Amino acid sequence: MSEAEESQQRRLARNVNELLQELRVAQAGVQILFGFLLSIAFTDKYANVGGYIRVTHLVAVLCAAAAVAFLTAPAAWHRVLFRQGRREDVVRYGNTFALVGMAFLALAMTGTVLLLAEVILDGWPAIVVGVLAFVVFTGLWFAVPFASSERAQDRERP
Repeated sequence: MSEAEESQQRRLARNVNELLQELRVAQAGVQILFGFLLSIAFTDKYANVGGYIRVTHLVAVLCAAAAVAFLTAPAAWHRVLFRQGRREDVVRYGNTFALVGMAFLALAMTGTVLLLAEVILDGWPAIVVGVLAFVVFTGLWFAVPFASSERAQDRERP
């Protein structure tokens, strides 16, 4: 193996490790959220909620489940493909899975905040709180980093 090939393999190994480390943080949070959302349906108060709350809850649960699926997929891919020398695939697809998983997590968190706001505030104030949660999650997790990336690319262009 040439020095360049070895360097490429080290970079890929580092990228896989960084990806899996980042996902451990998100996985723990989304799994706790998922458990919390599942437990709500078995409370006495839930039996008396309306259709809007039930649909919002189901959407939040489905988004959390999708987030779990996408955020754990890179670890499964790594386990299946690492001995085949396909780290590049793990990194490329894992990055996409992580971003999609984070998007579903943002939606699940927004739904959860909306559910709690509906119980506490009810009506349009709850919707405002839900929209604010969505803006914060998508802004901090996606809009700001992508805008920062675009600015950095613009500075690098001659």
